[in-house]
Amino acid sequence: MIGKTYPSEKKTYKDAKTGKMVTQLTSGESNNFQLYFTDNSFTLGDKDIYFLSDRGSEKPEQYNFFKMELDSGIITQITDEKQGLTKYTKTPDSEYLIYTVGNLMKKLNTRTMESEVIYEETGNYTMGGPFISPDKKYVGIPRNEKVGLVRGANYAGFKEMMYAIKNSVITFAYMDGSRALDVHESTHYINHFQFSPDDSSVALFCHEGPWNLVQQRMWMLDAVSRKVTPCFRQEEDDSIGHEFWTREGNIFFDNRRKGHDGTITSDRTQATVETVHDIEADQMPYVAIVDRKGEVLKKVELPYYCNHYHANTDNSLLVGDEVDDLVLIDMTQEKPVPQTLCYHGTSWYDGRRHAHPCFSWNGELILFASDRDDNKNNLYLIELDQE
Repeated sequence: MIGKTYPSEKKTYKDAKTGKMVTQLTSGESNNFQLYFTDNSFTLGDKDIYFLSDRGSEKPEQYNFFKMELDSGIITQITDEKQGLTKYTKTPDSEYLIYTVGNLMKKLNTRTMESEVIYEETGNYTMGGPFISPDKKYVGIPRNEKVGLVRGANYAGFKEMMYAIKNSVITFAYMDGSRALDVHESTHYINHFQFSPDDSSVALFCHEGPWNLVQQRMWMLDAVSRKVTPCFRQEEDDSIGHEFWTREGNIFFDNRRKGHDGTITSDRTQATVETVHDIEADQMPYVAIVDRKGEVLKKVELPYYCNHYHANTDNSLLVGDEVDDLVLIDMTQEKPVPQTLCYHGTSWYDGRRHAHPCFSWNGELILFASDRDDNKNNLYLIELDQE
């Protein structure tokens, strides 16, 4: 099936709320979703995207990598793993794809289409989401002990797994498959490992769990000294999450303040604030950008919640996913007010059905996912500069 092409499934419609034109990129009987926004599905240059789809699989929800040329809409199958991929990432230029199949982690060179196993899990650990160093020499893998629990839809098992995991490791697997080194061991549930965009010796990771229960979410790893330090020291009422590296190498995060667990499920209620009057005076939600030492460079109060945020090239604009809509937030304003971009209408049933909006590398396009039509998950694209 590798190399099989599918004709364009693109169709354009006018958003009912804003009148903006939205392009639905995928359709039909398959489920499709993009990479997490910290990985970015766009290839540098923004001419194509890599995404996951169960089209052609023997069973639903068995996913492989596909590539789409955005101009033509033509889709090409890139991997053909019968049991499906479970964790995945790529380099910004899409030269390398990394993915797990069972206990194996594989590397695919998309220019030669040669693949090889670079790591095998032989211990009592589950591999988390991998991330490739900017020099393309190694892959960082968070590995958490197996505790007999499985994360499910609507955040089932989220809190339970946080409490159950008492041992985790960050491992660097060399891209040539020659060796793997454990660089950090912890007593917490580890997730969201991300190398700095410009320094392969610096990485960001988190202690995972409901945001209001995690004592210290964000951590910096110095891969040379193997020392970890808190990145923005939390206080009692901080509920922090969805951290990511900005393009210039700082860290963005969302602080929803006291008591918020950071989730939204199919009942569509958690990540909402009805009015500013619902917020206690000292519990105003905000987003912030900090440097690698955790010093706050910018803080913007947002008296409302989105579920995820992603920033454009210079951090002047955020895209967020409210319960039903995508919104734009002008970070240059002292008190920004969200402007509705379009309706997304996703169900929030599980992580693959989160909208997860993501800017293209040039900041002109936004990619998002939704299962709004017939419970099939599809990809959508909206261009910001519309007449």
